[in-house]
Order: sequence, then C-alpha cells, then structure tokens
Amino acid sequence: MEKNYMLYVVAVILVVQFLFDTLLNYLNTKNFGKKLPPELQDVFEDDEQQKSLAYKKSNYRFGLASDTFSLFLTLGFLFFGGFEWVDQIVRGITNHPIVMALLFFGIIVLGSSLISIPFSYYQTFVIEERFGFNKATKKTFFLDIVKGWLLSIFIGGGILALVILFIQKAGENFWLYAWALVAIFMVFVNLFYSKLIVPLFNKQTPLASGKLKNAIEAYAQKVGFELKNIFVIDGSKRSTKANAYFSGFGKQKRVTLFDTLINDLDEEEIVAVLAHEVGHYKKRHIVFNLIASVLVTGVTLYILSLFINNPLMSLAIGVSTPSFHAALVGFALLYSPISEITGLLMNLLSRKFEYEADDFAKTTYGAEPLITSLKKLSKNSLSNLTPHPAYVFMNYSHPPLIERIRNLKA
Repeated sequence: MEKNYMLYVVAVILVVQFLFDTLLNYLNTKNFGKKLPPELQDVFEDDEQQKSLAYKKSNYRFGLASDTFSLFLTLGFLFFGGFEWVDQIVRGITNHPIVMALLFFGIIVLGSSLISIPFSYYQTFVIEERFGFNKATKKTFFLDIVKGWLLSIFIGGGILALVILFIQKAGENFWLYAWALVAIFMVFVNLFYSKLIVPLFNKQTPLASGKLKNAIEAYAQKVGFELKNIFVIDGSKRSTKANAYFSGFGKQKRVTLFDTLINDLDEEEIVAVLAHEVGHYKKRHIVFNLIASVLVTGVTLYILSLFINNPLMSLAIGVSTPSFHAALVGFALLYSPISEITGLLMNLLSRKFEYEADDFAKTTYGAEPLITSLKKLSKNSLSNLTPHPAYVFMNYSHPPLIERIRNLKA
C-alpha cells in the first residue's frame, strides 16, 4: 500500500503540473491573434504577422504533442517498474554506491536523451527549417548531442560522485559540503563559461577594429566601464536568431555579440543593446542572481538531507531497495512543485532586473535605439507580441516587448 500510495502521489504531481502548463499554453494561444497595440503595429507587415502566427501555432502543437508523450512515458515508467528494472540491472553489475548511482543515472539520462532526439530533430529540421531559422547541419546537430553527453558524464558525474562521498563521510551534514561544492562550481561557471564551455560548441573571435568597436569603447569609457573583452560568436552556425549576453565579473567579464545581431542591427542599436548588458553589470544583477541561485540550492540541499534516508523516497518511484540514487529521483519529483515556486520568484526578479537594465541604457545612451533594436529582434525571431498575462507571470524571464517599450518611453 505504501508503495502504491507514493507512486500515486508522484503521478498526481506530474499530471497536475502537465494540466496546469497545458492550460497556460492554451490561454497563450488565445492571444496569438489579438490585435497589436499601437506601439507594436510597425513591427510586422501583414504577411510577416501571418507567418509569426503560423510559427507560434506550429510550436504550440509540437509542444503539446511532445509534453503529452513525455507525461505518458514517465507514468508508464513509474507504474510498470522501469526504475526498479534499471536499479536491478545496476545492482547486478556492482554494489558500490557511487558506481551504482553513476550507472543508474547514466542509463536513465542516456535513455531519455535518445528518446528526445527525434523530437529535437523535428523541431530543428522541420519547424525551424520551415520558417527560415535553422542553419545547423545534421553533423552539427548530432555533434552537439555527443558533446552534451560528454559534459554530463564529466561534470554531472563528478559532482554526483562527490556528493555521495560527502554522504558517506559526513552523514546528515553532507548538504553543507555539497552546497559548498555546488556554490564553487556556480562561481567557476560564471567566471569561465565563455572561456571553457562555449568554445566546445562555437567559435568566438575578438570584435574587429572599426566604427562599431570604437563606438562601443567610447560608450564604455563614458559610463566608466572597463571593457577589454568584446567577442563575436558564430551564432549563425545554428540559427538566424540574434542575441547578446554578458558573462563573468571582475577581470573575467566579457560581452559576447552574436554575428547575427551585428548583421541585423545598425551601430546605434548594437551599442544600445550593449548598454543594456552593461546595465546588468553596473546594477550588480549578475552577482545578485548568483547569490540567489546559491541560496536556493542551499535550501534545496538542506531539505534533501532531511528526506534522503527515508525509504519512502525510493518507494516513490517504485524502487524496492532504498538507495541514494533512487531517493534522489523520488525527491526531485516530489519537490518539483516547490521548484516551480522558486522558479517563479527567480523570473519575477529577472523581469525586475530587465527593467533596471533598460533604464540604465535609456539614461546613459538613449531609449529610441534600444526600442528599435528590440522591435527588429522580435520581428526577426517571429516573437509572440501579445502573450497572455498569466503565461508571462509564470514563464517569462524578460518582460513582454510592449511593457519594455512603454517603460522606455515613460
């Protein structure tokens, strides 16, 4: 009875989350054809607006199909003993807790990844291709997957092995050591992501000397921002969609511009986008986000420490022999509603930071070039210009375009 009870608790959580997300997505579709506000009526021509509508509908239908498939697959794996089957395979190979955990997660992650490949392939080479976004070759697509697997093995596997070692050595206080480990890793990634991880997937080159670099350097000097590292990344290797981001802090800070961004925007607009990114740094958003992520991780690990030795955590996924690896999966599924809440709070904070970065760009450079750049980027990515407020509240890390424009014009 206990086993069935816990399985049903997990199943109810999965189904309720699926229904809630499906409802939000459905509400969002009701706004797809909504009349654009006056401030946005110059973003799309009539044919472009129809193309944007078709793109949104295609993604909605695809997302609904893939999410439904994922739900039924997970429920089937739960109720037909999939996790127990994997656990027994692993126990037939070894009884070492670290090796067992690595094999257990390795089999599950590999299986999940293989199942998701056809969906990713369809999204990339059918939907994105149909609407003119995809630039990735099949070789790049599959190489990205293999590289992702290797990173998961070395980084994810290494962290998992150390956490289990902490449990063996420190007992119930393991969460403190695990928290320190994850915090150090987060800081390391923030500092060196662009130097160590990005080159595995993309080519980065310093921005060439010329008018654009001079304009960027002049702006950086004006606002007292030391900027030595401006890089261009070959985003066009995979997609026509444009982006820019800021990474690192201190001497490791750098601005990265997608080559598609440079192609799509004029000089003033690019500097305005950069001003927004500098605003994130000047307002210390990167540090605040890092601290918030570390705190959320600490709370999660502490709660995990309270339940990790409870056999019900393993029973929650139908595994009869309690273990850390089974309990971790059970805990992740049972904890997911709380994760939704923390994710919602992080999105609220992120949207606040976006407004502040926009205000910084407006004050130090100008509102109009940032507005025109946002419009161009939305047009070129066929963005949803009329998202449903409930969907925005739950899912958006950035405010909708209309709200950003109204804020910039205020």
